[in-house]
Amino acid sequence: MLKPVTLRAVLPGDLLLMERLWQLYRHDLSEFRDTLPDDVGLFTPGRLRTYLQDPDSAGYVICRDTRPVGFAFVSNVNIQPLRIAEFFVVRAVRRSGVGRLAAQQLFAKHRGHWEVPFQEENPGAARFWRRLAAEVCPTGYREERRAVPGKPHIPPDTWLLLREPMRSVITSA
Repeated sequence: MLKPVTLRAVLPGDLLLMERLWQLYRHDLSEFRDTLPDDVGLFTPGRLRTYLQDPDSAGYVICRDTRPVGFAFVSNVNIQPLRIAEFFVVRAVRRSGVGRLAAQQLFAKHRGHWEVPFQEENPGAARFWRRLAAEVCPTGYREERRAVPGKPHIPPDTWLLLREPMRSVITSA
């Protein structure tokens, strides 16, 4: 039986937790983006602090029981379409339903149209997001390839464009 999965808002005291989870996230992405840690063994913090300070973003810690097992950042919370800015679950809980339930909770918490970008070169993410999109938008969704701004050296991202995910599908999870 799946243990309870919850989203809780990132709190001001969560900076160290978020920085640690961010390192795991960046490590996972390094496989697809050919990035390396710096001279002291850390990956760049990227946009983490921006997400934590941006009033148009919402950050969540994904918990299984009470343990932090990932995070999600949503952009455009005050306008449409909403966007999955970053989404991560630790390897130990992948393919267990944790990510699916967390994403469904995000869609339920922030109602509206969504954009979900991911790297096609990351086959796990591609399968996960397409499967979830088909589940929460059974009448269909659109898919686009978009260049990554300021990064012409990496392949374009795939973007799933979801009309408002069905409430009945989300709340039945």
